[in-house]
Amino acid sequence: MATLPSGILPPPPPASTGAVLAVERVSKSYGPTRALSDVSFWVQPGEIVGLLGPNGAGKSTTMKSILGLLRPEAGEIRVLGRNVASDGVASKQQIGYVPESPALYEFLTGAEYLDFIADLYGVDAASRADRIAQFLRGLELAGHEDSLISGYSQGMKQKIALISALLHHPRLLVLDEPLNALDPRAARIVKDLLRDLASGDGVGVLFSTHVLEIAEAICDRVVILSRGRVVAQGTVADLRQRAGLSGSGLEEIFLALTGTGDVGDVVGALRR
Repeated sequence: MATLPSGILPPPPPASTGAVLAVERVSKSYGPTRALSDVSFWVQPGEIVGLLGPNGAGKSTTMKSILGLLRPEAGEIRVLGRNVASDGVASKQQIGYVPESPALYEFLTGAEYLDFIADLYGVDAASRADRIAQFLRGLELAGHEDSLISGYSQGMKQKIALISALLHHPRLLVLDEPLNALDPRAARIVKDLLRDLASGDGVGVLFSTHVLEIAEAICDRVVILSRGRVVAQGTVADLRQRAGLSGSGLEEIFLALTGTGDVGDVVGALRR
């Protein structure tokens, strides 16, 4: 685990009461390799929480455990109070997931694919058409829904993946690098959509990203992982104070807490 700067307090205990997502003391190993060690954090209704960490920090393992794709050997994950391990189907019905690299059925049109996803989630035919049309308009895909996905740009495919995650009115969104391949205008539209879902509908969002400026612009709180452990969580303002870096951006706080420079190069390139 990275050495924390002097004055850094340990992460606060999880405030899991009423949480959409509660991850409590979760540990996971791959053979002799410890991927997660005693990880705890939460997402409250209407909150967008950023999950940050350098490569190999445990973000993917955490998200796969939340989705029920991996089973930790210790700890508990609950979605709306349901244990993911023992009540997996009911938990998954409440989750909308966008992977980092969505795999879509590209021989379908956008409309056919979304209709197929709506069938999987049991979305009634009466409401699905209006909901799909609303998202197509909002994400500026209207007019392209009858074209084959194989002809879509990567940004268009990312939008289809996001719409498919929203069709069944999930209470928790798990988003892995959801702004990949989106241009600035599209990224702003998605940001506004997530904020509307959080503030208007009380949806909780777990938002994994490598781009620290995106996390700072979108997230209410951030959880920072390093070597499979939570090294800090809170608002950016909280972390600035705890790290003794008043006035610093999230990049400086991140580097101070994780002792890594792998993301600094990325952010530096974005600023040029």
